[in-house]
Amino acid sequence: MVVDIHLDSEVLSGLQEVMEGDYPKLLDTFLDDSQKRVEALRKARDDAKALGRIAHSFKGSSGNLGAVRLAQLCQRLESESAEAAADLGALVDQIDHEFALVKPMYESERQRFSL
Repeated sequence: MVVDIHLDSEVLSGLQEVMEGDYPKLLDTFLDDSQKRVEALRKARDDAKALGRIAHSFKGSSGNLGAVRLAQLCQRLESESAEAAADLGALVDQIDHEFALVKPMYESERQRFSL
């Protein structure tokens, strides 16, 4: 069964407890890094090896911050880039779209902790 969850609130709650005052900075860093990774994926569209590398690191950070579906899509891109599957660009588009969905959720979470 594939769970179609965008954001795992339990993961965020756990991070909030562990990070305490640094939690907003963690969210900011994730958003900034993720934006750069999405742009890197777009630029590397035709380079399966580069896509695999970027997807691997993006999968890790997304999973660690509870972006479940984003991590799943990155996992697929990482796997399919190793096989040099035909349409990696479609997966890049899906990752881009998913990040566009979760970004405001993280920004909203970030707002809850602004001074």
